[in-house]
Amino acid sequence: MANRYALRMEHPHSWTVFDVFTGQPVELKHQVMVGMDTRDADAMVDRLNSRDVKRRAKADRKP
Repeated sequence: MANRYALRMEHPHSWTVFDVFTGQPVELKHQVMVGMDTRDADAMVDRLNSRDVKRRAKADRKP
């Protein structure tokens, strides 16, 4: 299963978390995930992909 979220470097030490399927930056709680430092952006991608895998697995189990 492909990861839905990934990182894109905008400037040195400035990352955007984006949706691979749409190409758009992720927005959470009215905040766009741009201009993030490496550690925070990487952690966010891991959390979002983990949540997405669980959501897809749950959807696959429904009749």
